[in-house]
Amino acid sequence: MNIYITAGTYDFLKSIEKKYPSETMITMTGGNGALLLHETNGETVFNEPRKYEVFESMGDIQNGSMVILSNFPVTDEGRPLFEHYFKEKGQSIENEQGFIAFRALRPRVSNTYVILTVWENEASFHSWQNTLSISTKKRKQKAESGIDTQPHMFDSDPYATQYTASK
Repeated sequence: MNIYITAGTYDFLKSIEKKYPSETMITMTGGNGALLLHETNGETVFNEPRKYEVFESMGDIQNGSMVILSNFPVTDEGRPLFEHYFKEKGQSIENEQGFIAFRALRPRVSNTYVILTVWENEASFHSWQNTLSISTKKRKQKAESGIDTQPHMFDSDPYATQYTASK
């Protein structure tokens, strides 16, 4: 499975989505503008997309939901550990209140992985984030071996962006 992401104006991206009704496309809007996500087993219709291979997936991305794109610039030597960590983590999230979907995306061109999570609403996401923060603190108190403490894991700081999947 592949995911392709392109940016543009909301109206332009919606016109692409409507032009290909048989394709799985979701237009998303947020503080950083608009994105169009194309999920397919084949190639995309986009001219110059960001290209990803899905290495872990659960659930379906739904219109009207909240989408978080967590971006992780990972070193070459950190890739195997990073992927192993998120294959395990994906399974732990599926029973969270308000959770809808998860995609772990391996970049095909760059070094920036994307962990895409989809939530019913912002409150569900923040509730999970608080639970995650508490469990991470407890785990770090027991042993300093979390993914963020591994040497040479990241090229730069991770960052996240928030979007709403348009109806």
